[in-house]
Amino acid sequence: MDEVVGTGPSGDVGTGPRGEAAPRAAEAQPPAPDTPAGPPASPGAPAAGLSAPPAPETRPGHASPPPAPNTTLAPAAPPVAPGSHAASLADSHPAQAATPAVPAPTATPTQDTAPAPAAPPAPATPTTPADRPKPLHEPDPYGTPPYGEPGPWAPAPPVQHPVTTPAHGTPAYGATPAHGTPAYGTAPAAASPQAPAPGAPALWQRYDPWSVAPLQQTGAAVETRELRRKRGRRALVAGAVFIALVAGGIGGAVGAYLEREGGIGGGGVELPQAGVESHTRPKDSVAGIAASALPGVVTLHVRGDDGAGTGTGFVLDGKGHILTNNHVVEPAGTGGEISVSFSGGETARAKVIGRDSGYDLAVVKVTRVRGLKPLPLGNSENVQVGDPVVAIGAPFDLANTVTSGIISAKERPITAGGEKGDGSDVSYVNALQTDAPINPGNSGGPLVDSKARVIGINSAIRSADGGSESEGGQAGSIGLGFAIPINQGKRVAEELINTGRATHPVIGVTIDKRFTGDGARIASKSQNGGPAVTRGGPGAKAGLRPGDVITEVDGRPVHSGDELIVKVRAHRPGDRLELTVERGGDERTVTLVLGSASGD
Repeated sequence: MDEVVGTGPSGDVGTGPRGEAAPRAAEAQPPAPDTPAGPPASPGAPAAGLSAPPAPETRPGHASPPPAPNTTLAPAAPPVAPGSHAASLADSHPAQAATPAVPAPTATPTQDTAPAPAAPPAPATPTTPADRPKPLHEPDPYGTPPYGEPGPWAPAPPVQHPVTTPAHGTPAYGATPAHGTPAYGTAPAAASPQAPAPGAPALWQRYDPWSVAPLQQTGAAVETRELRRKRGRRALVAGAVFIALVAGGIGGAVGAYLEREGGIGGGGVELPQAGVESHTRPKDSVAGIAASALPGVVTLHVRGDDGAGTGTGFVLDGKGHILTNNHVVEPAGTGGEISVSFSGGETARAKVIGRDSGYDLAVVKVTRVRGLKPLPLGNSENVQVGDPVVAIGAPFDLANTVTSGIISAKERPITAGGEKGDGSDVSYVNALQTDAPINPGNSGGPLVDSKARVIGINSAIRSADGGSESEGGQAGSIGLGFAIPINQGKRVAEELINTGRATHPVIGVTIDKRFTGDGARIASKSQNGGPAVTRGGPGAKAGLRPGDVITEVDGRPVHSGDELIVKVRAHRPGDRLELTVERGGDERTVTLVLGSASGD
């Protein structure tokens, strides 16, 4: 059954059967005047802007009375008083409040027909709650609109509402949406709320949508100032921590790079260094020994007809006597030049005072030189194997070179020289062996002990080819250096200074160099064909004979003829020796006094 929706004087919506709607309207207001609002509509035609109402339904047992002439079935709605519930609904749903009641078709009287009595309107069809349009919000007992004009501080949040569909399938085109916002392309509703009375507050002034907590467009509560301040502080702390971490990482990477690359641009590096310390060193240290001995060491440069060479020497006394090796000054001969350079840089010319090839020693003298510092002489008999020593010289013309080592052995019999082939230039030395590096140019230099006293004269080295050299070649040190004991050097130097010649101790026998057995065998004759045992000599007086084999000297073994010569020359003429001799398988001991022979 169809329904008709209308509004009463109070603005309430009323529904009912078609026959009941008209009497209620008639009771509310008087009939409309006879002057129609517009041209009369033909019977059965709908009112302007409205759909045609359905045909009235006749219920059984009731006759539909004809309508009154020039009258409508539903009168126009009276004006709505402001502040009433209907006004609230009209403000909220202007489309529903402004919709006019659908007029009933009017009958036009004719001459042939008599006017029929007006039939009562058909009762309105009852409506169900599902069909009745509902407001979007619950009625407000205070009469404030849920949404409307902007509040005093900010506009109301936008709210999306569906477009209201009119009843009975009326098209939505031209209808006005909810909340007073006209739809696109439609005109506003004819009915509008009346202005409030003077002095009364406006509707929007009575509603504060942000009184509890303002809402964002997302629906979440807006943060308070305190919350924003706390969040800002947390953001600042987090940012500071992040910046610190990033800065630390960058700084570490840059520092590692600079440390690896040696700074920016590779320059500006300053290395740690010890401060200035005292130059004083213990006297028994190598530095102390060198500081004490260097002023008395000289470098010799020799030039002559037979060649040139460089060697070392040391000052013996304040008169300018200098001790060196014979093979150092030998190239000068009789007409050569010898230049002496001191550790302080002074130079002076020198001349040969005396020399001896058998001992490989020579003495030269400088004049007109002041401030000479002679080196003290030690005692080679006091030297023990393992004692520390320092060698000073000019290896390869590198003046004032200091090396150190120990005494490796004592009484090491060595021979050096022999370049002439006749044996006249062979030197026999009962040497001190040292591992202090000695090289060509060190010849004639001092070997000093821990008290800077001379205990030997550096003379020869053992080369890698197995031969013994007086540093005449260019072989380097292999840790086998030999020095003439200072006791022997002192005696020879004194003789050379005093007489110009050195004397050699002898036993008065000729040694067989071809003997390969253990010991030294006396030859059958001398080199010039004379007797092998010198008549009246020390050997003849002791009872030595040709063919005797000497195996010991003062209780020390002798393994060769050169070793016997070395041991004999280690003594002075006039010293007494005890020899162990084998003859015909028998061993006997003899004692003799050393004789003297002049050197070169």
